[in-house]
Amino acid sequence: MKNILFYIVISVTTLTACNSNNHKSGDGHDHDHMAMDTATVKEPAGTINDSVLLKEIVNGYLQIKNALATDDTKYAAEAGTALDVSFKNFDKSSLTAEQMKIFEDVEADAREHAEHIGGNSGKIAHQRQHFEILSKDMVDLLNVFGSGGQTLYKDFCPMYNNNKGAYWISESKEIKNPFYGKAMSTCGTVKEEIK
Repeated sequence: MKNILFYIVISVTTLTACNSNNHKSGDGHDHDHMAMDTATVKEPAGTINDSVLLKEIVNGYLQIKNALATDDTKYAAEAGTALDVSFKNFDKSSLTAEQMKIFEDVEADAREHAEHIGGNSGKIAHQRQHFEILSKDMVDLLNVFGSGGQTLYKDFCPMYNNNKGAYWISESKEIKNPFYGKAMSTCGTVKEEIK
């Protein structure tokens, strides 16, 4: 296991970052309040650089999370469709064989859930069910590729899914629950800081 991690760290630190395009919604609404500010993200010395490659994917996920936290099912659908495209367009050519396998395993599942979120505007309960599993996929990606030097938070809602609970990733320490939205916006706790 140490050898695999060593090879991942060595190979990842030699990679270059892709430019990510900012996507604006064409619906005339200002969704900038939901988007994460990526201009201030800085890579600390010695951090795995591949996480920068995932920035667009993480941003897309956070847009879904923020839309669900404000009960905006239409924007959650738009963000879900955009996230699916981000996964599809992700350049895997610079990944090692081990990283490629991990990414592709997560990608297949994450794209399926992003598609369901994207195709179900107006059905927020259904979107939230798929967001729960999508959140597990994002945790897996962050565990392998890191957060790009940005501080993220792994939050937990103990009440979701008949008190089984569910995790999500946030860019803010302040709890804004995507599983209950405005009904119980502060339900949950920060379980882990991801750097």
